Amino acid sequence: MINLIGTYEGKADAKLRLLLPAPLKKQLASVMQDGFVMKRSVHEQCLEVYAMAEWNLLMNEISSINRFIKKNNDFIRIFTAGIKIVELDSAGRLLIPKDLQAYAGISKEIVLAASGNVIEIWDKDKYEESINVSSDEFSALTEDVMGGNNKRNVDGIS
Repeated sequence: MINLIGTYEGKADAKLRLLLPAPLKKQLASVMQDGFVMKRSVHEQCLEVYAMAEWNLLMNEISSINRFIKKNNDFIRIFTAGIKIVELDSAGRLLIPKDLQAYAGISKEIVLAASGNVIEIWDKDKYEESINVSSDEFSALTEDVMGGNNKRNVDGIS
């Protein structure tokens, strides 16, 4: 499993190509030759980029869902809508397909945010809005997500 680190700002060129920052390229070196999957995010107006191996793990989990239940089938269809296989070109750029660019409202200024095993691609202004919360709001969110019984304390870290 990949654990990506970092947030990077960049610019898309006129053809919607985005240069992958060197620190991300270094982290992805072992999986770059297999390509990537780009898709719409489930919860935010941004894009997600998965290394092919990570995508395959996720799809193995999704493939176990019973498709004879309508809501399951609807979920799979919507979750996989618009996915694209993308590769880095010889200059180390990712092409953002026009339909995905339109969905995410991406303009020239972009933020690449590593989020565990996924790279999120954001329009810079939308990214700034998404992380613009007060310290009290973030504190409450942290307590809701990381405190209590939402996570097992496997390694003693609190």
